[in-house]
Amino acid sequence: MSYFAYHRVSTKQQKLDRGLDEIEKFCKERGIVLKSPVFTDKQSGKTFDRPRYIVLKEDVLREGDTLIITEVDRLGRNKQQIVEELNDFKAMGVRVMILELPTTLMEIKADETLNRLILDTIQNMVIELFACLAESELEKKNKRQMQGIQAMKDRGDWDKYGRPKKCAWDVFVAMYEKVEDGIIRPCDAAAELGMSIPTFYRYRDKYRKGVK
Repeated sequence: MSYFAYHRVSTKQQKLDRGLDEIEKFCKERGIVLKSPVFTDKQSGKTFDRPRYIVLKEDVLREGDTLIITEVDRLGRNKQQIVEELNDFKAMGVRVMILELPTTLMEIKADETLNRLILDTIQNMVIELFACLAESELEKKNKRQMQGIQAMKDRGDWDKYGRPKKCAWDVFVAMYEKVEDGIIRPCDAAAELGMSIPTFYRYRDKYRKGVK
């Protein structure tokens, strides 16, 4: 088993020192010797397409290895992507030790079977935690989006920024008048306009209410 570490800052202007010092201190306290110098990137956490991270994950880490990071957001900023990365490491048989999460730092001394069971349990807990955070973040994002849309509708601005209309209003009116005159059936009119039946009837209701 070998130990490796990774650290990231978001811009080239930021310094890596604080994170590197934390990793060095932790390793010294635990008597851990890293197999190589800490892998580092100076790049945004929005993407995992980072040179040194890719080398570490794809070319260096092997089953039974341990990866040390200071904080989860050093892996990335997107919680759902973090969950995917943690699942990848689990599938690879790589243990992830996160300095800000004490449960991931437990020193386990037991027989091999029990050792693996405990490590799997810890990793599952971490993955579950961030899966919940990712789901919560998505729900909050959707809620804020719906609140924003409703606010725009209340102000009467939704038509300016909302979903594009299926067709121009005057085109629909001309077609619907043919429906009322019995020249064409509603389903055929909807097909001609390139819209679904439910959408066609929503337009019809607006027409009857005098709303464009």
